Amino acid sequence: MHVNVLFFGVLRDIAGQRECSVEIADGMTAAELFDHFVSRFPTLEQVRKSTMVARNQEFADPSTVLADGDEVALLPPVSGGTAWSQKLVSSEKGNFYGITREPIDAAGLVKELLQPHDGAFVNFEGVVRDNTKGRATKFLEYECYEAMAIKMMAQIGDEIASHHAISRIVLVHRLGRMEINETSVAVIAFAPHRGPAFEAAREGINKLKKLVPIWKKEHFADGEIWVDGEWDESLKTL
Repeated sequence: MHVNVLFFGVLRDIAGQRECSVEIADGMTAAELFDHFVSRFPTLEQVRKSTMVARNQEFADPSTVLADGDEVALLPPVSGGTAWSQKLVSSEKGNFYGITREPIDAAGLVKELLQPHDGAFVNFEGVVRDNTKGRATKFLEYECYEAMAIKMMAQIGDEIASHHAISRIVLVHRLGRMEINETSVAVIAFAPHRGPAFEAAREGINKLKKLVPIWKKEHFADGEIWVDGEWDESLKTL
């Protein structure tokens, strides 16, 4: 059997490749596949306990038995006028989810999606700051597992919309290189009243940062580093 394996973030750097096809034995699990790569790239062992696995664009348990033709993604902790490389719009409420490599036009999204019965909207934007703990930042670089990320964003947003009194929610993230003060992520919640809008926007960014496979590399004058993150406690790492 053969499976296609994708590497992201710091795992890509360790393995020295973005993806590969590998022959596996019948009955091999996701954890055993990871062991296979540890034997080739021993440094992977250092990040085992913080690595998630996805099978065919869905989070999978390490004990999951793989099948011929599976796409397996190894995922480090998540740190996540526009042309969208990925876009989903929910049919019921019109919730909007997008991934782009262009600047995020949050004001344009508000203008497009605000409805007459909305009495408030809360727009949270995460922007690139010029330092981390006093160390000067030159720029940031984001990458993600796009096909899975857009599905997770929609899952998060639709769930939030189902238990908050809001009319719509927007979750969008930018990829690639971002300069100081540029917006990397935006969460916009629309509602008849301000309270639910604030609550939904806060929950949206908190869940996005722990559940969506997006990674951040920070570039400094004296080096670069993939920013450590953490998965949501409901998920099981390798």
